[in-house]
Amino acid sequence: MTDSGRNKRQDDRQRSNARLASGLLVLVAAMVGLSFAAVPLYRIFCQATGYAGTTKRAEAPSATVTERDISVRFDASMSSDLDWSFKPVKRKITLKIGENRLAFFRAENLSDEKLTGSATFNVTPEIAGSYFVKVQCFCFTEQTLQPHQVVDMPVSFYIDPEIMNDPDANRIEEITLSYTFFRSTDPEKSEAAAVNQRSQPRTIENAGSSG
Repeated sequence: MTDSGRNKRQDDRQRSNARLASGLLVLVAAMVGLSFAAVPLYRIFCQATGYAGTTKRAEAPSATVTERDISVRFDASMSSDLDWSFKPVKRKITLKIGENRLAFFRAENLSDEKLTGSATFNVTPEIAGSYFVKVQCFCFTEQTLQPHQVVDMPVSFYIDPEIMNDPDANRIEEITLSYTFFRSTDPEKSEAAAVNQRSQPRTIENAGSSG
């Protein structure tokens, strides 16, 4: 084979490799984009369906109250990197299915610095997530606490009466609502949360009253 033939084959191989590399880069970029999009899409899907114990959201309180009672137990935990105390004010309440109720979780910043946290949540049994509806909740936004500040953070909710029509869920007598707070490190979100938080939690002036 002549030198010109060998050079032509090398040029063709290089162009082929370049096209392959470009194609792989486009594929990787597309996969990265889909992975970022998948998180919010998955969250929206869970909130709309109650999948994996995720509670649903509503713009308005329930309009129907039944005569059947159901209990809701509250659970709270903390990430190890957030120096807060966090617990429900009441561990358990009983309400009518469809009744609008308000519950409070008490948080205290145990540190000497301002800290911002974000809460994740779920309910058990998981099937109850389709019928546990939140109207307002501290978990919808980040929460900022000043050093040693104590706040009561509200969640407004009801149990959808449709649970009584579900053969797999209508025998449920108790639902557990669980929250876990994690530390937020995004300064812009923290400032926005601080402004928003002033209109939500109720500050407890005397920390000793947290009992």
